[in-house]
Amino acid sequence: MPKALVIGAGIGGISSALRLRKKGYQVTVIEANNYPGGKIHAIEKDGYRFDLGPSLFTMPHLVTELFELFHKNPNNHFQFKRKKTICNYFWEDGHRFTAASNKNDFITEAAHSFNEPTQNISRYIKKNKKKYDLTAPIFLEKSLHKLGTYLSVQTLKSIFQIGILDINSTLNETNKDFFDNPKLVQLFNRFATYNGSSPYKTPGIMSMIPHLEMDFGTFFPKGGMHQISLSLYKLALDEGVIFKFNETVQEITIAHNRATGAISTKNSYKTDCVISNMDIYPTYKRLLKNQKAPEKILSQERSSSALIFYWGIKREFPELDLHNIFFSEFYEKEFNAIFNDKSLFNDPTIYINITSKDNPSDAPQGSENWFVMINVPGNYGQDWGVLKTQARRNIISKINRILKVDLESLITTEHILDPVGIEKNTSSYRGALYGSASNNRFSAFLRHPNFSNSIKNLYFCGGSVHPGGGIPLCLLSAKIVADLVPKSEKYD
Repeated sequence: MPKALVIGAGIGGISSALRLRKKGYQVTVIEANNYPGGKIHAIEKDGYRFDLGPSLFTMPHLVTELFELFHKNPNNHFQFKRKKTICNYFWEDGHRFTAASNKNDFITEAAHSFNEPTQNISRYIKKNKKKYDLTAPIFLEKSLHKLGTYLSVQTLKSIFQIGILDINSTLNETNKDFFDNPKLVQLFNRFATYNGSSPYKTPGIMSMIPHLEMDFGTFFPKGGMHQISLSLYKLALDEGVIFKFNETVQEITIAHNRATGAISTKNSYKTDCVISNMDIYPTYKRLLKNQKAPEKILSQERSSSALIFYWGIKREFPELDLHNIFFSEFYEKEFNAIFNDKSLFNDPTIYINITSKDNPSDAPQGSENWFVMINVPGNYGQDWGVLKTQARRNIISKINRILKVDLESLITTEHILDPVGIEKNTSSYRGALYGSASNNRFSAFLRHPNFSNSIKNLYFCGGSVHPGGGIPLCLLSAKIVADLVPKSEKYD
């Protein structure tokens, strides 16, 4: 039986391991941490449970199909429910909007709330769907770095309709072409943050991101986001995948331009192929020191990172749901601070995720578990002690103003995660959440491919390579890798 070695037990690494196992490989996964899941992890503190990483769950079929791959009923291993509310939005002037998951309801209610013509919102949403339908089979589901991807009817169809993709305008410009109300423009601008970019720089094609929420829906996994990685980890164990925790890979071994295995802190491995689920930057800088690195790709602008306060709140807020956004009054200045100044803006946009709304056991009775996040630059040596103190003060002040509350008096426990911690825990270069940013029109083509052009049998998956960051794209990267990895001669 051929052997495969996966470096990193993030969602992309576990998914790659499962797909290669299905192809007949004996798979070993090496993970430096003592837990699976990478960024999709959780902690418990003082009676509260917090998901540490990603908090938005879309396209659940990419998870359930992994169970179906092994002829198992996903419902017996992983449960989730569709949310009726996508997100609650709050502005400083008192304006509030609840985004319904039902597309027709969203259009009707948004038209009323923002005084925009219904047909404009409907046309915008339809165009987003068309963008997705045209590009997903090329940009998301296949390798952009293989000639065969471009030799298809789908590719030709997309090329002939390239004008509707809004590649030559920014997301902000695209949204302003559709809407007059600055609040609705801001609402749709925020989707640039889904890949760690700025709406004032990322191309208008990114307006297809709302389609994932509006057409595919948003969901909540029973037991929280951590259950996504835990359920797939358990599936992998059941199918014979071997996991080695608390073990750090030090080098990917190369012989005659072929990946032959790896050397770790505890062992040396000989394999038929190696898949790195590690961030592409440290993969080259630490594990492939003697190989020529793609410096142009590695020097690309990093995506934004996050500063997250995990607060136990001794009160319930009926006006809040699972997902909540408190918008900055000066959105463009906020992104200028993040990407140009590499600093924090004093009026940040705040995201609050409260899983106890759907999973009551995540907090004591009458309380809520708040995951409070702002977008921040990566770690460039800033004084994060000072920045965290300033951010905490600004966040609490803003929430107090909008919700008319004394939040500080309600906080019973606190845990903080900053870019330094994210980088340390997940080996994400500079603590970037999505690898490189998508702040130019060619960003999709500039991400590292899912394979090495110079080293045979070496592959890459996860959020720092094609097709990008976030749970769905990491799962798709694993799918692309599995399609690229051939059946070994030993297996044939």
